[in-house]
Amino acid sequence: MEPLNEKIIRIFGDLAVDKRLARMREVARLPRFISEYLISRYKDPDELSQVVTEYYPDPSEKDKVLNRLKTEGSVKLIDEFKVDVDLKHDIYRLHIPCLQIYDAIALESIVKSYERILSGLWGMGLLEYRSNIAEQNSISLTPIILTDFKPFQVYSIDVKEFIDARRKFTLDEWVDLLVQSVGLNPKMYSDWSKLLLLMRLTPLVEGNINLLELGPRATGKTYLYRNISYYTRIYAGGTISPARLFFDARLRVVGDIGTRDVVIFDEISRIKFSSPEVVAKLKDYMVDGHFERATLKRAHSDCSIVFLGNLDISEFMAIINYLPDFMKDQAFLDRIHGIIPGWELPKIKKSELHLAQGYGLAVDYLSEIFHQLRKYDVQPLIEESIELIGDYTIRDERGVIKLLSGLFKLTFPHGEFDRSELKPIASLAVKARQMVADELSRLSPVEFPSKKLEVLVRG
Repeated sequence: MEPLNEKIIRIFGDLAVDKRLARMREVARLPRFISEYLISRYKDPDELSQVVTEYYPDPSEKDKVLNRLKTEGSVKLIDEFKVDVDLKHDIYRLHIPCLQIYDAIALESIVKSYERILSGLWGMGLLEYRSNIAEQNSISLTPIILTDFKPFQVYSIDVKEFIDARRKFTLDEWVDLLVQSVGLNPKMYSDWSKLLLLMRLTPLVEGNINLLELGPRATGKTYLYRNISYYTRIYAGGTISPARLFFDARLRVVGDIGTRDVVIFDEISRIKFSSPEVVAKLKDYMVDGHFERATLKRAHSDCSIVFLGNLDISEFMAIINYLPDFMKDQAFLDRIHGIIPGWELPKIKKSELHLAQGYGLAVDYLSEIFHQLRKYDVQPLIEESIELIGDYTIRDERGVIKLLSGLFKLTFPHGEFDRSELKPIASLAVKARQMVADELSRLSPVEFPSKKLEVLVRG
């Protein structure tokens, strides 16, 4: 075993998983943060395969499962169970995605024990068939009730242990650990490419970052956000309403921006908004994290916003021509803190080459760590460690500091660093904001004249 793998296992113990096992056919059907939880629990690959095959049915087997439930009276299933509160009928409506059922019932005791099930929670559920459910409640319901539940996404997280562990790795080892933990092979990436991969993670650890990444397909843009955290929401094309994004006045339910760590707009050229109100409110929100709609007055969220787009490598000099109309608005684009040059990342082609071959941190653990790191404020330390040189606007300064804060939490969560180690990270944050400044200058050279942004790391 390679020295880094040995070190990861020795320091993190059961939190380290063999990333190659996550590519098993049976487990690969599950989100990465769930498959790796199961990998850490079931050490025997054959047992793991059997558990997933038995308890996480393929959608085509839905009727077989329902028949077994009817004839045997109960079944156990792995799924992302979600519960809605129905006050009108005094019940908890249960969603069972793998069975395409959205009107079953959950016991109140389960909701009290695991409140996160109200926003969706993966686990092993015991479902029972009870033909008299609808009669008892005088409404139309699927006669299935969730009577027992064992959640998967539960860790007793100690961020201090994670921070202390950082002290036992060199910077290069730590960056390779993070790259390997998100499922990629660090040996296939240059030092610069690894930093670009870390830039993708900044919205997960730092609140209210607005990021744009453009690049060719198959570089892992969408894959990362879908599989690295269960605190994200991806809009992959389609029409987006203000109710889904901000606040549903009819149901009095806060939307994704108020409940998620990161909202991702994938394939931005295909994104459509149901009304001009969405763009206006999104633009306002991107300033300081505040939003309001209908009866919801002046709410705040630290949800970060990420825009993703596929861009052919030969077109990267004409970014502004690729952007959808709503992003060509100067005020909107100026609210983007940084642009990731995705065309500088290699395509992920062969699993045996480009995907992780060794050990990394279990993604569900890493997801929770990232979520907790959002609470840490490192901006004062950053501001005293760097000097911004050039014609910076307030938004330029804010963009660089926000991006560098995210990168700093990822690379130096313990707050200890050599000035030479901070320099490439600071340079990346400035380059990401410089690209925004360049595009603004192309849009309106009079209002946004060309300029050069630089950074000095204080000795």
